[in-house]
Amino acid sequence: MTVAVETGTWQLDRTASTVALRHKTMWGLVTVKGAFSAFDGQGEVRSDGSVVGSLTLDVASLDTKNAKRDTHLRGADFFDADNHPQITFAVRSAEPRDGDTVYVIGQLTARGISRPQTFTAQVRDSDADSVTLDAEFSVDRDHFGMGWNQLGMIRGLTMVSTTLRFKRSAV
Repeated sequence: MTVAVETGTWQLDRTASTVALRHKTMWGLVTVKGAFSAFDGQGEVRSDGSVVGSLTLDVASLDTKNAKRDTHLRGADFFDADNHPQITFAVRSAEPRDGDTVYVIGQLTARGISRPQTFTAQVRDSDADSVTLDAEFSVDRDHFGMGWNQLGMIRGLTMVSTTLRFKRSAV
């Protein structure tokens, strides 16, 4: 398959998309996994071939299957959802590379702090009306003011995994 997406506006299909994270805790012995259930996104492929877009996550929708932990993650030690209810990723460019690879350059904003973020996505499938991208990348939570780390239990980077399906918007 070669990446070839038509010019126009594309809307995220939330029912066929996922955004999840995982992070080592308990000194690397336990992996905490969570997923966001509320998110939205869109993209535009311009006539010159450039791509822009955005993905917005509702912080309160993060579910790790542990209510006490989820409340802590939404609190001031981590995402501070009361003051920063959304995480956003703004796509500045997405360049097709070899085969089914897309190199994405953007800006990640969490907890009111923005940092550049790049990653490589894989096109899982595409046709004239839809495209599905899989991506995984790491984030250093300290760069976003989430340095809480009781007794040094939390180590390493947070891994973010996405499957994003976009459908062509009606003209």
